Amino acid sequence: MANDLEGLVWDALKAVRYPGMSRDIVSFGFVRSVTVEGAVATVSLEMSTHNPEAAEQVRSEAEAAVAAVEGISAAEARLNVNEPPKREAVKSGVTADPKLLPGVENIVAVASGKGGVGKSTVSANLAVTLAAQGHRVGLLDADIYGPSMPMMFGIHEKPRTDGQSLSPFVKFGVKIMSLGFLVDIDTPVIWRGPMVMRAIEQMLGQVNWGRLDFMIVDLPPGTGDAQLTLTQRVPLSAAVIVTTPQDVALIDARKGLGMFRKVDVPVAGVIENMSGFKCPCCGEEIEIFKRGGGKRIADVLGAPFLGAIPLDPAIVEGGDSGEPIVVTQPDSVYAEAFQKVAEAVVSQVAEPKRPKLTIV
Repeated sequence: MANDLEGLVWDALKAVRYPGMSRDIVSFGFVRSVTVEGAVATVSLEMSTHNPEAAEQVRSEAEAAVAAVEGISAAEARLNVNEPPKREAVKSGVTADPKLLPGVENIVAVASGKGGVGKSTVSANLAVTLAAQGHRVGLLDADIYGPSMPMMFGIHEKPRTDGQSLSPFVKFGVKIMSLGFLVDIDTPVIWRGPMVMRAIEQMLGQVNWGRLDFMIVDLPPGTGDAQLTLTQRVPLSAAVIVTTPQDVALIDARKGLGMFRKVDVPVAGVIENMSGFKCPCCGEEIEIFKRGGGKRIADVLGAPFLGAIPLDPAIVEGGDSGEPIVVTQPDSVYAEAFQKVAEAVVSQVAEPKRPKLTIV
């Protein structure tokens, strides 16, 4: 009888979701054990969070879900939340500067081996989705040679300054900084390595970022000075590789993934962008750039596959109009795809440092 009740309790817990997420606390791995003595249920969970209100909500909803199970007369909940550990450099010889981004808990670099794969579109929609999930989010446009965030967020002003530091723009719940805010749109950036490194360091250290749960860094394509500067100056929590399904893009994606592994930056996974196109006239699925390449390269290289983003003109229009598609069409299949990718990123970044939360 107790075993049957334990199974029902597990099923009930699958209906409890972390606030802002579509995944349940069981699939997230938060549930550690379930025991039933008589008609009293005991549930043990583990998790790490900077949001005590969300943790309390999980505790309350889990207790209510268990108490509602037929045959359970009592469910007592105890909540123990541990602050995630501070970020630390994971590689030897890194000249990480503790004054850079002191209030940022997780720095996630979005990279690609080549241009034209929609990396900036993914970065923008990922940042907005994370903010919508309740996280404090910053977005650094580190694509020195082709900054696109001013257009993607519809911001065409110069940032405010107090003479010593810049104030990031805030839109759709995201703090944003880009070299495009500081350089005229028609001015080409013709810089050698040291100037690129200096520009990135200034956007890291001379911007009032404040406290953030996640900083998304949109890197330029390739494996050059910008990528090396970032990996050497701040301890990255993870890198995300964006690719399209065709073979030529996958070759470059392998190079990007390999670079981060050589400098000991954890790779959160691979995102396949432009994955299939649904014809608006007949509804037929058309594989313009093939399909499944991102999953294949992730499997071959032993990296998680974070999800696939379909190809659609609405995504492009959102980037051109200054309103990402997750804002203009929050209930669309495209927004749902970015939601799944955001949850996968959070899960991958949080997985190695998840302490205990106990519900009894």
